[in-house]
Parts: sequence; C-alpha cells; structure tokens
Amino acid sequence: RRGRLAALLRPEGAPLAISPLVPFSSWAELEREFARSRELRVEGLMLKRRDAPYTGGRRRGAWWKWKLEPLSFDAVLVYAEPGHGRRAGLLTDYTFAVWDGDRLVPVAKAYSGLDEPSLEELDRWLRRNTLRRFGPVRAVAPRLVFEIGCEGVQPSTRHRAGLAVR
Repeated sequence: RRGRLAALLRPEGAPLAISPLVPFSSWAELEREFARSRELRVEGLMLKRRDAPYTGGRRRGAWWKWKLEPLSFDAVLVYAEPGHGRRAGLLTDYTFAVWDGDRLVPVAKAYSGLDEPSLEELDRWLRRNTLRRFGPVRAVAPRLVFEIGCEGVQPSTRHRAGLAVR
C-alpha cells in the first residue's frame, strides 16, 4: 500500500507528500521523535502495524494516533454569532481575544467545546450582554474568560493579530 502511494506522489510538484517513516528500536527513541512533533508542526505520531490493512472509519487496535497535548491560553469572549444546522437558533460560534496593552485583539474562533446546557446558559448571557450588532455578529461585554486549547500557533498575515491559532 505504501509503495503504491509513494509511486503516485513521486512527481515533483505533486500537491501531496507521503509522510516519512520514523525508524526506532526502543520506546525511548520513539519518545524522542514524538517530542519533536511541535518543532515539526505536526500533531504527533501515527503508529501502525506494518501488516495492518487500510480500513475506513475509526482507527484503533492496529493503528494508534499518539497526539500532543494541546497548548492552552486564557482569552476573553468578544463576539458571538449563531451556529448552523440544529444550533442555528443559538449563539454558538465565538471569537476570543487577548490583551495587547490596553486593547483586546481577536486571536481565535471556536465552534465546539461546550455541552448543550452550557451552550444554552451562555446564549442567554450573550443576549443580555450584547453591546453592538454587526448583522448576525454580536459584540459582547468583555467579561467572560475561557481557557482555549489549540494544536499550534503560527504567524499569519490574514489575521489582524498576526497569528493563526489551530
């Protein structure tokens, strides 16, 4: 399977690249490779038995995704907008900001992480504490602080803060 994939991706300029094999002879070696994950800007390591078949759906058993613990930071909720689908009636899409001197700079958006009762309670608070509206987006009183988890932070020219949070 890997050989056939490598042959498909061999041409220079191919839009995809095959991930490198990570040889190791001990768990200590593998842990050192795993520790380099953030430096390499990857989520961690995918461990697979060499004889494991490729199967669709959830990976377990013969495939194991060894993921980094997320980075985290505290941020202030500054904007909210309605979700989509069954959450279209609730404010569930959030923008978070961090302080830069005396001003809040938006740095991240989030659409998940809270259970239904928490979403409903937060929706009520957001509606009572809306300062301004920009179409469907509400600017809210900067009083709620959340711990945000992310896989990485990179420089970005697309975002006002100069950073992209994933």
